[in-house]
Amino acid sequence: MSVVNGEGTVAGSASGGAAVSVSELLEVAKRAAAAGADVLACRNPAEFAEAAKSTDTDLVTTFDLAAERAVRTTIAAARPLDTITGEELAPTVSEGASGYRWSVDPLDGTMNFIRNIAYYGTSVAVAGPDGEWLAGVVDAPALRKTYFASRGGGAWLEESLPNGTSSLRRLDGPTTDRKGRLLATALTYHADIQARLAAELPERMRGFGDFRRLGSAALELCAVAEGAVDAYMEFGLYEHDFAAGALIAEEAGAWVRRPSLSPAINGIPSQSEALANWTAASRPELANTYTPAP
Repeated sequence: MSVVNGEGTVAGSASGGAAVSVSELLEVAKRAAAAGADVLACRNPAEFAEAAKSTDTDLVTTFDLAAERAVRTTIAAARPLDTITGEELAPTVSEGASGYRWSVDPLDGTMNFIRNIAYYGTSVAVAGPDGEWLAGVVDAPALRKTYFASRGGGAWLEESLPNGTSSLRRLDGPTTDRKGRLLATALTYHADIQARLAAELPERMRGFGDFRRLGSAALELCAVAEGAVDAYMEFGLYEHDFAAGALIAEEAGAWVRRPSLSPAINGIPSQSEALANWTAASRPELANTYTPAP
């Protein structure tokens, strides 16, 4: 079992190797997410090669694949013995694996990306030998924002400003209550589930003034961390969708619920399994007030 000590060091890797600094893992995650985001920043609609995934509104582009390769190359260069799982490519397990595992979503918000809506980005997170998430980054190039967090180190936002400077601030969005609470949620791309969730929406909206849909699970979780929305709930996510964003929300003080899914090391879980589970994050006092009944 790994332990994060007071200096942010993870001790006791599965392979018995040297202790790893959480700050070191975070820096690798930042570089890896930036590598993926750099691919996305070169967005050129003429280069899109859309291929249907589960439905005609769930698409993969050449950018998804190129961004994931860029992320994996960066991680492998820094930590060649770590395992990598992701949305588009098969899991990578090295001989003598370290026990650390990375979860990669190269392009979260693919439909937004295709339609030139700014809410998309690259999400990268790493878990220790005991499965605890240690560091996560969501890099949103069109927004010029990079959200990041480390276990016990808080959640942060680095933003490029219009005047050419940058700002860095700690996030504690869920700690401040405001009038006109906002709920971020989604109806999924599946007609039968859409109908059910639409019917449940009035009850789910009790206590909220309005709702939003950003089209990127990672960025909606970050929006909770930033205080842009007060709560978020969605069915049908996979681990790579929420791994980084959930840690960022958690480190900002949010209540977070992660779904229990089949291990990502075995490949992407079935769509039916994902759709039967839900992810949520919110101000702590709102926990379980807007989510499905236990």
